[in-house]
Amino acid sequence: MLSDHIAQSRTCRCTPCETSRALNRRAVAPVRRASSCCGLLTETVLPVPRTWVVVPTCLPLVLRRCHTCASGRFRASGKFRVNANHKLIDAWLLVLCAGCRGTVKLTVLERVNVRSVRPELLRRLNDNDPALIAELLQDDALLRRNRVSLDWGTTWRLDRGSPDHQDDEVVDVRVHFAARIPIRPARLIAEGCGLSRAEVERLIAEGGIVSATALTGKLSHDFTFTLKR
Repeated sequence: MLSDHIAQSRTCRCTPCETSRALNRRAVAPVRRASSCCGLLTETVLPVPRTWVVVPTCLPLVLRRCHTCASGRFRASGKFRVNANHKLIDAWLLVLCAGCRGTVKLTVLERVNVRSVRPELLRRLNDNDPALIAELLQDDALLRRNRVSLDWGTTWRLDRGSPDHQDDEVVDVRVHFAARIPIRPARLIAEGCGLSRAEVERLIAEGGIVSATALTGKLSHDFTFTLKR
């Protein structure tokens, strides 16, 4: 869950992060495949796959024009506002302008019969549950309804475990997203491999970096790639 990873990232002091260490634990030993040539048994050492983990460090900014100042970014306030009118209920997520700190309400529930709302959801709204805020900020329907988008910017980090594969001629990597954070794969690969974005894009174009997933646009789901130096 997004909020869980954010909480962990604030207190994590291990190097490398336990998240990526646990995922990489299975890849400590090289994979070996036996083959025969001219009657002799030979052994081929295959590249060891590594796992990188994209971990959120805080909630994303909400992109929306402020009607009071020139700012276009808002931060989640950590609070909901709930209003019940007889049998109908409204609920909003409150966000604060990064410039003037004015408050804007993002609609969560609008004129909904209270009997159709799960008691657990009502409890979480009234308790200002931070996990619910993180979930709602990844709800595409809520973003469309309120005509806003998100800026993940620098609200994430890349845990790549032990960097002992940096000098390998062939590197197999699985990228795991702990939350649905849209990032350009060229940016991830550049950061993980210590290369420039231009160099990564050149390698992709020339076949030095290959993947079953199209390495264009932004990705927010797991993918794998192979780097051939």
